[in-house]
Amino acid sequence: MNIPAIDIENLTKRYGHGDTAVDALKGVNMTIWPGEVVGLVGPSGSGKSTLLKCLGAVIEPTSGKMQLGGQTIFDNKWEIDDLRTLRRDRIGFVFQAPYLIPFLDVTDNIALLPMLAGVPNDKARERARELLAALDVGHRAMAQVSQLSGGEQQRVSIARALANHPPVILADEPTAPLDSERALNVVRLLNQMAQQYQTAIIVVTHDEKIIPTFKRIYHIRDGRTYEEAGEGRAA
Repeated sequence: MNIPAIDIENLTKRYGHGDTAVDALKGVNMTIWPGEVVGLVGPSGSGKSTLLKCLGAVIEPTSGKMQLGGQTIFDNKWEIDDLRTLRRDRIGFVFQAPYLIPFLDVTDNIALLPMLAGVPNDKARERARELLAALDVGHRAMAQVSQLSGGEQQRVSIARALANHPPVILADEPTAPLDSERALNVVRLLNQMAQQYQTAIIVVTHDEKIIPTFKRIYHIRDGRTYEEAGEGRAA
């Protein structure tokens, strides 16, 4: 039976109390399958970042239910004791800025996360080199971060997000600093990696260049989500 990689039911998030309370999420529903890249779009203040932080176990929702790969991680309370391990092993993050460690070479930037999870150093570096090759930056494996172009740095950050074989990747404005060609290259790579590793990827974006590439889009307005079919044009 095919199980959703992400399943969210009636998720809410309230900040504050009483007259000053703000309902950032008002009953979000979302289902994403393994191998999908789904867009999440909406105006500033609509709840996109709050939703990503809830799903990434960075902040606690107020109510609702979240499942990853069929396992309930939140049901009106956290059902997972060790959220740090959950984030490390099951959720990959790609940000607007790559946030690479400047004093580590490219391979070790990627291998660090598996090493922290207990993977032997040689196996972690082997995984890093495999991902770099898949992302067409294998020739930069021993380079320092300062020697990489902006597009190369973003590819390395995608490799790092995939390092622990996470079933879910959350990408927050990953193409914002890139020109059109590099932005579309990043989307193409995300789609390739989603298919190759059967990873579900949510891309939060305002970038009009890449929105037409999504097959499915969730719009979020006033804390609620509305799904629509995307154009799904090849990046």
